[in-house]
Amino acid sequence: MSEQTVTDISELLNQEKWTRATLNNYTVQNFKELDDTLQAVFESEKEDDVLAEAEEHLRHTKNSIIALYLSGVISVRRQTVDDANLIALTEIFGDNHKWNIVEYLCERILEHGENRDALRKLAMCYSNENQPEKMYEVWERLIRVDFEEADIVRQLAEKKEADGDTTEAVEYYKKALHRYISKKLFNNIREVWHRLIQYAPEQTEFFYHAENKIAKVISPERASQLLEELYPHFRKEAEWDIAIEILKRILHHDPRSPMARKEIIECYREKYADHSHLEEYIKLSNLTQSWRNIHDAIADFEKHISFDAGNFVFHRAWGVGIIRGIESAGLLIDFARKRQHRMTLKMAVSSLEILDRDHLWVLRSIWKKEKLHKKVKTDIEWALKTVIKSCGNAADIKRIKAELVPAVLSQNEWSSWSAKARQVLKTNKDFGTLTDKLDHYVVRDQPISFEEKVYNRFKAERDFFDRVKTISEFLAYIDNEELSGNDSDFFRDMFDYFVSYLKGSSGVNEYVICSNLLVRRIVARYPFMNPGIDLDFLNLYEEIADLEELFKNINSADLKREFINNVKRTVKDWPEIYVRLFPYFLSRDLINDLERTEHFDKLEYLFHRLYDNYRDLREAYVWLVRNCYEDTWFENLSMPFEKVLISMVHLLDITARDIDNKKETTQNRKIHRQIHSFLFKDEILRRHISTADESSLTRLFTLVSDVKNLDPTLVLNLKQIVLDRFPDFRFYGEEAKPRTAVARGLITTQASYERKQKQLHHIHSVEVPENSKEISRAASLGDLKENAEYKAAKERQDFLNSTAARLQEELQTAQIMRPDEIDSGSIGFGTTVTLENKGSGETEVFTILGPWESDPDNGVISYLSPLGSALVSHIKGEELSFVINDREYSYKVTDIDRATFS
Repeated sequence: MSEQTVTDISELLNQEKWTRATLNNYTVQNFKELDDTLQAVFESEKEDDVLAEAEEHLRHTKNSIIALYLSGVISVRRQTVDDANLIALTEIFGDNHKWNIVEYLCERILEHGENRDALRKLAMCYSNENQPEKMYEVWERLIRVDFEEADIVRQLAEKKEADGDTTEAVEYYKKALHRYISKKLFNNIREVWHRLIQYAPEQTEFFYHAENKIAKVISPERASQLLEELYPHFRKEAEWDIAIEILKRILHHDPRSPMARKEIIECYREKYADHSHLEEYIKLSNLTQSWRNIHDAIADFEKHISFDAGNFVFHRAWGVGIIRGIESAGLLIDFARKRQHRMTLKMAVSSLEILDRDHLWVLRSIWKKEKLHKKVKTDIEWALKTVIKSCGNAADIKRIKAELVPAVLSQNEWSSWSAKARQVLKTNKDFGTLTDKLDHYVVRDQPISFEEKVYNRFKAERDFFDRVKTISEFLAYIDNEELSGNDSDFFRDMFDYFVSYLKGSSGVNEYVICSNLLVRRIVARYPFMNPGIDLDFLNLYEEIADLEELFKNINSADLKREFINNVKRTVKDWPEIYVRLFPYFLSRDLINDLERTEHFDKLEYLFHRLYDNYRDLREAYVWLVRNCYEDTWFENLSMPFEKVLISMVHLLDITARDIDNKKETTQNRKIHRQIHSFLFKDEILRRHISTADESSLTRLFTLVSDVKNLDPTLVLNLKQIVLDRFPDFRFYGEEAKPRTAVARGLITTQASYERKQKQLHHIHSVEVPENSKEISRAASLGDLKENAEYKAAKERQDFLNSTAARLQEELQTAQIMRPDEIDSGSIGFGTTVTLENKGSGETEVFTILGPWESDPDNGVISYLSPLGSALVSHIKGEELSFVINDREYSYKVTDIDRATFS
């Protein structure tokens, strides 16, 4: 059946060639019949054969309707964004005014995703068929995928305006304005600008944003010209603060603007008409003098004019005060700590800060503490706005905390309050951030949309991978909220940033390859966003000069995973690439892929590569051993497991010494904990010792004894396992001597045991709960990757948990030794030994107890310490010599007594 379908299509193509059917003979029904044929092709999975047949036919007959249709449908169905053949058909039938066929062809293309060419043809079709409502619907779809189209956006705005829907009209006009700015079409910009002044003059934040963009893209002079046309509305409405702000912006672009200089003086006169010293301050600041720098003059005037009766001020020594009056000699001010204080105007200007009536410091002075506390706790949005505005309308969390704690909130109250406050700052549209300081929040005059908030953050970020994270968060937000934010001009600007790396790159670095991966991901979801450039991963991959360095520099786990997946799909020797890149992306997926495809030789090569370099590639080596030691391929390695354990013990010592030397402390502490857990908590070392032969144990304990800061109890327990199997075993560095039975676990006194019990109880009942609260508080601060407080609290949690577990285990295995159980016949726990130093002739006295009682400064040493271990089991009159840490000791035991302890 499938072969017959291909044959039938071949006959159809030949029949078309010989009969030369005219375009006028084609109807929609003809294409529906072709669709039925194509359905049979897809079901028989013969589309490759049919596509080849159609492409071959087009080489000889380039305008073959059937071949163009077959090839076109198969291509768009495969999401290859190759719509050239179907678009060619729409042009052919459009030129012949066969609009019903054009409509059918466009709809076929659009079944597989939005397509700007198909939508444009479909809109033209509805226009020619005099179906304006359908045309407008298509236009609305078109502008979501064609980000350069501005005229149609404007026509949609005019349509909404004519329908009386001014809200929608304004949104379309705003979109059109942005697009005309990108096209640098000033006349169009100016016409739309006037429409927006007519319908939405209050949206000053939008006008300011557009003004900045015009100044940057076109020229400051054009931006100034548009502001001059915006200004009259606010002058007429007597909105002096906005009018003055617009004039300041004009003067920023053109400091010598005669209009702006003249008008700002008139606005000040209107705003401060009731101020008794208005003209004096205008004169003092030289505001009317053209020779004076206008910005300095404005700053001087505003500083002077703010000193008026009833205004609040702040002095660094005297705190908040209120101006009671203005006298010929200066100001009369009441400070909380200095009443009826007189100050000259010159002194006030230099030493006082003017405060708004709703400034937090003012409220703290005039409100009762209980009232302010209640207001801050219950109305978080108001509190944030008050604090941020009090800080010059820019404050980070640290500054907000400094203003509120402890003056208004306690530290404990701040922990829960700040978590809620962060959520408000993130989601409330009245809050934005500074473009150059993302952690500084501002209060906006008009609400800000989520997409604009994300866009502002994106533009302010300087790190490439921070921008990757931001656009990924935006896409996730669209998915979660089921929104269509992908049609936003802000989103397009973010998208184009990554496209620019692909268009202008002279070499392939981590930014180019990651831009390719990200753009491919977005285009896969939104095919209409295809930038029309080569997105083939393999072509870029083959241009990479230093693969390991590039991959290591990719600061995104998701993009690393995507890179690896593309390598597997497109690169023939991907197993070898996996081995090369594994140290920089520790993932079970890589191991599983190699194991599943039976590349066991590559797995063994990977292991030996890491083993040979485990000091430098310690993180990757430890990860591989911990996560794969039970895998079949690992168990079949040619290397004995003893060598693996020896390398892990060696790394335990290396990391401990690096921690002591403060070398990459955080990373080494993490690796040290992982190795320690693997060897001791998981009991890998104990299981090996339980089965290993004596020579293996000798090699292993040679290293174990050298590990820095290793808990002696762990070593003692391991030694006991060895002695149970080999009673005559001699540990490296220890003298051969008679041995008495050694209890598993520590030997200790009753008092020490009770002290450790109390310590364990305190950890469980006090320290762990307090640390849990600290973790919750730190987590509420957000962004855990960069949260130092959270990391410190988690490290403290790990320390407390490991300490509690160790104490619990030691207490369970500890043996309490009482004074009446002590045998003073030989040196051991609970004895006081008197020694004659044969080198110096001096007498030395030591009390032998356990590690919990050890106090070397007072002559109390542990029976587990190197010196204690060397003395244990010897009897009175015996002479002994030994070496500890390259120092020789030579003693004669002169006396052994029972020690005094409880």
